[in-house]
Amino acid sequence: MNYKINLERSFFSEKPFVILKNNEFTVTLFKYESNIEGLEIQNSRGKVTVLPFMGQMIWDLEFDAVNLKMKNMFRQPKPVQCIVDTYGCFAFHSGLLANGCPAPEDTHPLHGEMPCETMDHAWLEIEDDAIVIGGDVEYAQGFGHHYIASPSVRLASKMANIQIGMKVKNLASAPMPLQYMCHMNYAYVADGIISSNLPDMAFKLRESIPAHVKPTKLWLEYNEEIKKMQLAGKTLSKLDQPYMYDPEIVFMADKIEQYGDFAEFEIASPEGYAFFTKFSTQEFKYATRWILYNGDQQVAAFVLPGTCRPEGFSAAQKAKSLILLEPGEQRVFSVITGKK
Repeated sequence: MNYKINLERSFFSEKPFVILKNNEFTVTLFKYESNIEGLEIQNSRGKVTVLPFMGQMIWDLEFDAVNLKMKNMFRQPKPVQCIVDTYGCFAFHSGLLANGCPAPEDTHPLHGEMPCETMDHAWLEIEDDAIVIGGDVEYAQGFGHHYIASPSVRLASKMANIQIGMKVKNLASAPMPLQYMCHMNYAYVADGIISSNLPDMAFKLRESIPAHVKPTKLWLEYNEEIKKMQLAGKTLSKLDQPYMYDPEIVFMADKIEQYGDFAEFEIASPEGYAFFTKFSTQEFKYATRWILYNGDQQVAAFVLPGTCRPEGFSAAQKAKSLILLEPGEQRVFSVITGKK
């Protein structure tokens, strides 16, 4: 039998409170100094920390004493409207009306409105062998779009991975644009080997340069080296030149459903462990790889599943990758990710 526990913001305080505990799971509610609510679900392999009322952002993820989150400058989440002002999480929901880096002609914020959205409701679902944190938020704008978004995170018993979900339904009487990316900011793995069930030739180096990227001579030369690799049908697969990954190196793979119904990606550490992500290519037809290494931020996002490239609304329109949800139509997305 399954149970549901509705969560209220008044349940959370700076003093951690264990709301549920059994032989396998411990669920703890707390508040950061910044007054943001946090919820930690712990099983025998590790723990996941979610911000239940702030976009249901996944702030932290750890399994077998290995932290899966990128190195960053934020010791706690901040009460902000734009994700770049609190860029310290393991994962966030990018989109939903627009996604990615806005082009000069775009008006949407970086990665859209959803990452820091204030949730209307949050709850826990207690299953026989898993715990789910869910929630929803209704977006409504006068003379604009109207939808309901329902994200979720599921941690199963004795598992070292999570299932990240997102459900979006158009409540308006007119079609709505949809751009969604499950943006997972994985830790940088020194000398890590990246692999997938997609061919290397599927990945192409990003040609556009967003406003936040400031190219250097060395970086531009390295980009030319990667382009030569691509001509030979190869791509960057080993993270052994960290000094070359600042500014960021980004690859994109388009229309990946042509390679199979499911995509699975992995980054293996010389220390013997690996991180992985798998998803349906019918739900996510695009994949992005983001690598950055400097003194403040170190990330190896070996795959970011998306419905389009993360180059903004106008780019998706031009590429004809923008999804239009009809009135009453719903889309459901699911990603399984974690440690092997």
